[in-house]
Amino acid sequence: MTPRLRTHYEQVVRPQLQQQFNYKNPMQIPRLEKIVINMGVGKGEQEPKQLENAVRDLALISGQKPVVTVAKKAISNFRLRQGHRIGCKVTLRGDRMYIFLEKLINVVLPRIRDFAGVSPRSFDGRGNYSMGLREQILFPEIVYDQIDRIRGMDITICTTAKTDEEAFALLKALGMPFRK
Repeated sequence: MTPRLRTHYEQVVRPQLQQQFNYKNPMQIPRLEKIVINMGVGKGEQEPKQLENAVRDLALISGQKPVVTVAKKAISNFRLRQGHRIGCKVTLRGDRMYIFLEKLINVVLPRIRDFAGVSPRSFDGRGNYSMGLREQILFPEIVYDQIDRIRGMDITICTTAKTDEEAFALLKALGMPFRK
């Protein structure tokens, strides 16, 4: 069974984008490539339990096992050595990506207090969109009594769009609530 958002993309969004941007070839139409969710812990080496809890939370949120990330360089001001475990990330593709995006748009973002929409200026110039969430308890899978501390996360939505304008049109058509 295909996710509703993927069906909506195939039947409604693709023809709409093709008409809007005058694409000759159907392969030019922008599509979602992947969604990367990153959760930094910081003190992963000193307090391994925090890293385990972050991995557990991210696995519940994404439905996929996260990869533990390590520091590439040593930074003395942060008391960080090369090779220290500092967080976890997960890359979603295919059906899991569409299911996560639908949950993000319809369930998680409306739960944010005083939510007025996501910033339309968080594109990187190449058609990718990044946003941050301050707390993982916005997701319905997380049980409030089982978390040890509130952690934020970065969510990057990678598209095949060449420009920010095309990526904006794609995400807007998929239902992303942008601020006016």
